[in-house]
Amino acid sequence: MTRSPDHPIARPPDSPDPLLRFRPEFPILQNTTYLISNSLGAMPQGAAAALAVYAEAWAARGVRAWADSWWDMSVEVGDVIAPLLGAQSGTVSMLPNVTIASAVVLSCLEYAAPRNRIVLIEGEFPSVRYVYESLATRLGAEIVTILSPGGDGLSADEGRILEAIDERTALVAVSHVLFKSAFVLDVPPIAEKCRRSGALLVLDAYQSVGTLPVSVDALGVDLVVGGVLKWLCGGPGGAFLYVRPELRSRLAPSLTGWMAHPSPFDFEPPPMRYRDDAFRFLLGTPAIPALYAAREGPRIVAQAGIEAIRSKSLRQTSRLIALAEERGWRCSTPPEPARRGGTAAVDFENALEVSRELNARDVVVDYRPGVGIRMSPHFYTEDRELDRAFETIDEILATGSWHRWRGRPSLVT
Repeated sequence: MTRSPDHPIARPPDSPDPLLRFRPEFPILQNTTYLISNSLGAMPQGAAAALAVYAEAWAARGVRAWADSWWDMSVEVGDVIAPLLGAQSGTVSMLPNVTIASAVVLSCLEYAAPRNRIVLIEGEFPSVRYVYESLATRLGAEIVTILSPGGDGLSADEGRILEAIDERTALVAVSHVLFKSAFVLDVPPIAEKCRRSGALLVLDAYQSVGTLPVSVDALGVDLVVGGVLKWLCGGPGGAFLYVRPELRSRLAPSLTGWMAHPSPFDFEPPPMRYRDDAFRFLLGTPAIPALYAAREGPRIVAQAGIEAIRSKSLRQTSRLIALAEERGWRCSTPPEPARRGGTAAVDFENALEVSRELNARDVVVDYRPGVGIRMSPHFYTEDRELDRAFETIDEILATGSWHRWRGRPSLVT
């Protein structure tokens, strides 16, 4: 029998870690040391059941499924995400990926001089920078990129960001947590400078929602983009866009579609008219299967509790950093808890090949140039798995088994 996603999960007796009661919800954990939730969260078994419900709806109801439930899912799933952002119901729209969500945001503004600048930081995820530096410049924007203190994109200097924001700034787009190093940006001062300068702040929270407490009000942000793929364990195809309610009516995205229209089935010709709710930022036909799967992980994260998840994350990433330091390996992840997200990145000679051998042995990690092997424990990770990962690395290095991966194409992680 399939358990309802809202049914509370029983805590095993005498469990030393109450969050491990959720471990049985994730099938891959039975045989795999899964330390890659910063890239793709483990699939909850409820996602398979949800996809079966989707298949049955399509098979049995056909086109009538749109009226039954599908049409509203892009906002209803957004309502599942909203509490994890500290946001109100009806303020989050689901889109296929963060690149699209960022493009929708970009298309909401006019980039007429003198207010035509967009401020970015060096450590942003490349896909986001690609769309800003290509689409935004075609729209007339001037990109201002703030270099990191070390010139490596592994941290950010909030002072330099603040200096770059002025009356010429239309938009500031920054990540809450940098993807390579897990450096946590101090967002509220940036938000305050944006308010005083008349600029909008869009926060990429992909690497924070689900592992750090996030509150749109406390952070002071105008818009948030992110996705369920990683720490929320919701699978590919589910990104989200939050827009501050009082800002919504001022934004008219030119990247739009019929789901954003107040009367879509009237099939009106242009000009476009917009709904005045979260549907305003939707496009064309949504990826319905992805929306079915997207709900299950965030529901479990909410049950686990983000404060408990954060506390465990800091403890386990501290352990990973200590294990790396014991071996004399470089760790680019900030040691200060307030500056550290959910990942510990460790680097040493031949780390790329070692990461491939780890994956072959069901110790799942990834590798990023400049920081080495990224390890990302989550609320379902056992403490002993951290030591086991490092013991496996020691054995790989001692036996030289990493040699077989030299010159092979990179794994997709």
